[in-house]
Amino acid sequence: MTEEKVEEESKDGMPVKQELFLEAGVHIGTKMRTNDMREFIFKRRDDGLYILDLRKSADKIMEAAKFVAQFRPEEVTVVASRIYSGNPASRFAALTGVNVIAGRYVPGTMTNIQYKKFIEPKLIIVCDPKGERQAIKESKQTGAKVIGFCDSDNETRNIDLVVPVNNKGKRSLALVFYILTRELMMAQGTIKSYEDFKYNISYFEQPMEEKKEEETPAEAKQEETDEKAEAKEEKPEEKEAVKEEKPKKEEAKETPKEEKPKEKAEAAPKKEVKKAEAKEEKAEAKKEKEKKAAPEEEKKSEAKEEKK
Repeated sequence: MTEEKVEEESKDGMPVKQELFLEAGVHIGTKMRTNDMREFIFKRRDDGLYILDLRKSADKIMEAAKFVAQFRPEEVTVVASRIYSGNPASRFAALTGVNVIAGRYVPGTMTNIQYKKFIEPKLIIVCDPKGERQAIKESKQTGAKVIGFCDSDNETRNIDLVVPVNNKGKRSLALVFYILTRELMMAQGTIKSYEDFKYNISYFEQPMEEKKEEETPAEAKQEETDEKAEAKEEKPEEKEAVKEEKPKKEEAKETPKEEKPKEKAEAAPKKEVKKAEAKEEKAEAKKEKEKKAAPEEEKKSEAKEEKK
């Protein structure tokens, strides 16, 4: 690791130096304190924040590590509903082999055998008793033991082992899981000494890379139906496109029709002109006849006068 590695157990018996606890803010509580957490409070600051007793926090973290070591990894499940707890909990699970539920806890996970992710742990670790009370409730129904990371404002009912720590701080939770991982790997025989532990606190703050879960046949069918539904949704769009093209063709057909009336309109004046010309020709013909007829009439009138 690039950053400095946390030193071994401090001389005063704490799992890490007290300065690291202080820097991570493990001792910082909230402005509320429950009666259940009274025994773990060191003092109340002037700004109203309750301060947890670091000595008790360190002792309980080590006690929790020893308690977890009594179970097989597959029998232990960490419930981490918050992002700040999900990252270190996932790192802890990856290094020690325990199970983790990162994100929302689905009701019935430990009681509904029909649920596809049904589990039967013998021990659960809850990072936030308020947000994960459903997991605590189901563990009581199934008889599973509970380790709880409890802040000053938490209740400890139905929690078998209380670990008084700041359960809302990113660095605080990373340090707690750092210690748990190191101690559990020592108990499992994965490492022989603290020097063999090659991880630092920052490593537990980093998110795990998400692995795509294998699809079940039911999920595969569901995806197929979704794809078909999407395909059906696309088809009407294609039909609409075809419909839009049809009016264009109709417009193309209509354009010559529009030209025909123009031709008729142009043809109408021509006919009228022809008619007018014909009338004029007739009128001229009549005049010519009248001119021709006029001398004959004059001759006839002259002949009648001579007879008289």
